[in-house]
Amino acid sequence: MHIRILSIGDELLIGQVVNTNSSWLGEQLTLAGFRVSRMETAGDGLTEIAEALSSNLSECDILIMTGGLGPTSDDRTREALCSYFGCGMRIDPVSDANIRKIFSKRGLPITEVNLRQAEVPEKCEPVYNPIGTSPGMWFEENGKILVAMPGVPFEMKKMFSDIILPRLVARFNPEPFVYRTVLTQGMGESFLSDQLKEWEKGLPEGISLAYLPSPGIVKLRLLTKGDLAEAMQEQIEKLKRVIPELIFGYDDDTLESIIGELLVKKGLTLSTAESCTGGYIAHLITSVPGSSRYYKGSVIAYDNEVKVGELHVNRDAIALHGAVSREVVIQMAEGIRKKFGTDYSIAVSGIAGPDGGTAEKPVGTVWIAVSGPCGTHAMHDNFGDDRGRHIRRTALTALNMLRKELIGIL
Repeated sequence: MHIRILSIGDELLIGQVVNTNSSWLGEQLTLAGFRVSRMETAGDGLTEIAEALSSNLSECDILIMTGGLGPTSDDRTREALCSYFGCGMRIDPVSDANIRKIFSKRGLPITEVNLRQAEVPEKCEPVYNPIGTSPGMWFEENGKILVAMPGVPFEMKKMFSDIILPRLVARFNPEPFVYRTVLTQGMGESFLSDQLKEWEKGLPEGISLAYLPSPGIVKLRLLTKGDLAEAMQEQIEKLKRVIPELIFGYDDDTLESIIGELLVKKGLTLSTAESCTGGYIAHLITSVPGSSRYYKGSVIAYDNEVKVGELHVNRDAIALHGAVSREVVIQMAEGIRKKFGTDYSIAVSGIAGPDGGTAEKPVGTVWIAVSGPCGTHAMHDNFGDDRGRHIRRTALTALNMLRKELIGIL
């Protein structure tokens, strides 16, 4: 079955909103065994939607649509669908009751604009929306299937996962894909690819590999059909022997959650001292539920006087070596560890940019230190002149440095 995905919305075309719906739908459909042949985005205008409907349905078996089903004047997907299928509107009583229930529960007045969302094309089968007011729509005509869903991501995902995808799977019984994602930190995509060249050549036919880079992390996604799942796992075991120091987890793991598990298991505590990352490391650590069991707190020592006053960094060290230096970041790590009485600590100091660099220490320069019972280790790197990527890469590198310390490979 050839499936296409069509997103509706001017906000997607002008870049005001990132279209995460299409990528998520593509992944879910692919893993279920379907083939997604194209993704498109159309504006809110009736002509644009009509042209997209006509061109896509003439060339695919199933069209999955999102967006344009809200109550406002720019939501014209229903109107376009009525025009395409040559039908009028009707009130869906289930959706009408659902809208009234939601507004009553919230103590809000029900307006005609809101109730408009219960109107659906006469030729569609309404799809219940358990967490929102806009129903989905299922059409079948001339051997084609069209499914329209709300563009609100959490509503769309719930509707698709619980209702639409199970129905498509039951109808067409595709052979599902199996995938594993190996998570690496510490080496860029091109260098990692060179290191894995021989291993990649040895992958059996039917197992595909994709490099998925992001700031600080490169994901290795292996994809295959169910009958090769065991062979794929064997390849992962080989990969672990090739780059054991780079792999930190699998699938939905995060560095912050893995560190939390290690600290809880060992009964250890952690504190952080941040300069260039401005609290981002603390944010990642505390995003893990239950992190209060091991994380004591942080000092954001952005100004040198805070480094001196709160972390007891030697003023002469800053004057002699600069705030971004091995000497200072080590004192920051040891100062915060002593201040909060923790088993381990992380400290970072760098030049995130876009200004502040020198010939000796260009923008992107960073020093990271981890302090623990066995001493304090520091490392130096340069993470480029993009401020956001610099902060992200610094934080992830620091967390991975702590992970290595905790498992004894630093």
